[in-house]
Amino acid sequence: MGRTTGLITIITLAAHAASAAAAAPLGSLLAGADGLFEDRPALIDRDEPDSRSAGPRLASLFDENGARPLVVPTSGRAALPTPGAPSARGPAAHIRHVIAQAEAGGMGYDAVQHGARVPPRRAPTDMTLGQIFDWIRATPGQPHAIGRYQFIPATLRRLVRQAGLSEQTRFSARVQDRLADMLLEEAGLARAQAGRLGRRAFMHNLAKIWAGLPTASGRSYYHGHAGNRATMSWARFDAEMAKVFPG
Repeated sequence: MGRTTGLITIITLAAHAASAAAAAPLGSLLAGADGLFEDRPALIDRDEPDSRSAGPRLASLFDENGARPLVVPTSGRAALPTPGAPSARGPAAHIRHVIAQAEAGGMGYDAVQHGARVPPRRAPTDMTLGQIFDWIRATPGQPHAIGRYQFIPATLRRLVRQAGLSEQTRFSARVQDRLADMLLEEAGLARAQAGRLGRRAFMHNLAKIWAGLPTASGRSYYHGHAGNRATMSWARFDAEMAKVFPG
């Protein structure tokens, strides 16, 4: 998460809450993001059916010209420590930053997909995983992409299960980074670092997970599907990744 509702953006909970009760849910715009890099079937959430069998897609969160995200910042509390918490520095942190620029812009960890006409009542970083899943169950038929990396339900459930997190775990910045790191590993980060996967092949794998990232064609892997498009150029993406994988 073709364009049927115009711009797909993210908004603050405060600005949206006043109109949420009277607004009818939009049709689903997003699809699952599981099972891409091995011969495993994608797990698609029923709320958010996929029109392609090739893999995941996440909505473009930027305005039509790609100049900036249409957002108003919100603040979240400091992240709670979690086992296996990722580093704030290093290759994974840099790649997460690039992904976040493509997917959530300035809203960061409290981003909620604009098509969610009934948003959560609290900022995502102030919610537990259980509260997020309750919101998803209570609001079928609308997109639910959430957080800095715009996790959709099927992917979020799978990652939470694999990480062994309880529903009492807060959806903090650190937790979101940890879950994103799991997707980076699925895309081949360790192999890329070991020189067994080329930079551009790794970039292509990332573009299969996050639709805001471009392929070598300059377009999203899911261009034109459910409003998806790349929100940065291939040249910029390649330049940023070259900082991690030179040569």
